Amino acid sequence: MPEPAIDEDVTGAELDRAVHAELRTLSKENAKGVAQHLVMVARRLAEDDSVGALAHAETAARRAGRVAGVRESLGLVAYHVGDWARALREFRTVRRLSGSSHVLPYMVDCERGLGRPERALELARSAEADTLAPAERAELAVVVSGIRRDLGQVEASLAELAQSPLLRTGRGQPWWAALAYAYAEGELARGRVTAAREWFARAAASDVDGRTDAAERLDELDGTTFVELSEDDDEGESGERADD
Repeated sequence: MPEPAIDEDVTGAELDRAVHAELRTLSKENAKGVAQHLVMVARRLAEDDSVGALAHAETAARRAGRVAGVRESLGLVAYHVGDWARALREFRTVRRLSGSSHVLPYMVDCERGLGRPERALELARSAEADTLAPAERAELAVVVSGIRRDLGQVEASLAELAQSPLLRTGRGQPWWAALAYAYAEGELARGRVTAAREWFARAAASDVDGRTDAAERLDELDGTTFVELSEDDDEGESGERADD
């Protein structure tokens, strides 16, 4: 099949070292091509070009279907576009090829997306969850709390987070903001706006990489909205605040 074009500045050396190591089982030429396609997947996703990202991920998978990192890339693209069934299949393959359960939070969220919350919760309670690294456990806690809210179990949603030592001890870690954000969502669903605001504020203060929209949610609770500027307005400004 025709392969999508690689940008001229992409060499493949930009790829994460761990994935590069997995590609050593391939021929030198094939490994370079697969690496370039994986770099292009990340680039197209950053450009919000899901179609382009999928084309590169599928090409990499055709060329290196037994490499866990390659199948994970395809799974993440499917997850990004909401193709839960395909993403779940790919993540299961990743787990089988790698012997690692680091994709478990994504698998649980896929089950949630497929409308199978009970199966998702059962998977989240599996023994594999105990093998996850702190960042992955935090991600799983966020997903489980969301499932509980979907089921109308607001108190249980908060309990999932409150009982996690990560919420108490993980402040300062890159993943902590998502935990605080999820806790704020739970407080808001509970009708405790003041508490929700406090947790959104904590999440915003910790979210140095902008992984959440905690700052925007905080502004909403404070009665502030964002107004888009026209192209004729000052350059460099993406929006301005206006009180309701």
